[in-house]
Amino acid sequence: MVKVENTKNIAMSDFIVNLDHGDPTAYEEYWRKMGDRCTVTIRGCDLMSYFSDINNLCWFLEPELAEAIKELHAVVGNAATEDRYIVVGTGSTQLCQAAVHALSLLAGGTEPVSIVAAAPYYSTYVEETTYVRSCMYKWEGDAWGFDKKGPFIELVTSPNNPDGTIRDSVVNRPDDDEAKVIHDFAYYWPHYTPITRCQDHDIMLFTFSKITGHAGSRIGWALVKDKEVAKKMVEYIMVNSIGVSKESQVRTAKILKVLKETCTSETDNFFEYGRELMKKRWEKLREMVKESDFTLPKYPEGYCNFFGKTLESYPAFAWLGTKEETDLVNDLRRQKVMCRAGERCGSDKKHVRVSMLSREDVFTVFLERLDNMKQIKSIDF
Repeated sequence: MVKVENTKNIAMSDFIVNLDHGDPTAYEEYWRKMGDRCTVTIRGCDLMSYFSDINNLCWFLEPELAEAIKELHAVVGNAATEDRYIVVGTGSTQLCQAAVHALSLLAGGTEPVSIVAAAPYYSTYVEETTYVRSCMYKWEGDAWGFDKKGPFIELVTSPNNPDGTIRDSVVNRPDDDEAKVIHDFAYYWPHYTPITRCQDHDIMLFTFSKITGHAGSRIGWALVKDKEVAKKMVEYIMVNSIGVSKESQVRTAKILKVLKETCTSETDNFFEYGRELMKKRWEKLREMVKESDFTLPKYPEGYCNFFGKTLESYPAFAWLGTKEETDLVNDLRRQKVMCRAGERCGSDKKHVRVSMLSREDVFTVFLERLDNMKQIKSIDF
């Protein structure tokens, strides 16, 4: 019997494998091995004020977190931080909403600003841009076919969630002042993909969750070129949550500094650990779907400036498809496996998004049930 948390009294056959969300518990073992190196002590009299640095545009950003962010990006080489405003948020979800709000407000038009993303896109973008029913912006769907006149915002995730591909904007209006792009680089880190260049865009979003796996701290940051955009984002977060938890920021700063230190370690390099973990999982999954009706994307190799060699990509999510005309998400549900339906990502019923970031025992059960589906299909054939 496979041991799975919270299933002590549940028969394995009844256990539901939930790979719908991207809860990054895969890295727990690494941080457990690090012992007290990331421990933070906070006294009762610490961090009591709303304010962190009144001289900073983002007045609730802890200075030590800002420093840790800059240092980590400099070591990894994945994003430029010079001449940028750092805006901290309660995860990149809040930051994306803040950026959409800021850009829409500064557009100053009478009609809602169009929001688009190229399919398959991160399904939560739809929820983020429709939930409050704002009159300032409107979700317009797939960017591939977007040709509406007027201001618009394109959301670009690279590597893409859900299919892991490297993305850039697809709406071709290079000289259009009304065209704005928000780049989500949640997965542009060496354990997921080769770092081929230092990204340099107007608005770049990052999240602590998908770098180290500390999703519970709810910390993200945006690197923003334009002061007015950054100012409006800060105003949004001020109204939305009156800043961001200082306890979370202090913990994040500590862990990011330790993460930076491990980059030069021969034994504790987190990105080496994470890359090897993701590589093994992808190899097992590809072996499982080989010579079956299941499909997975193929990714081109790239020269990684961080590791100094040519490497493959091992995305945080698998874009699992099938050659059959079937509803794959329901087929998996019958095997007690929960995944995100392709239709929610602007795709079709033949695809699902599968999280590759679960605990090892959960991932093992997923492979077993996928193998069971293969056997059933083989018999049916």
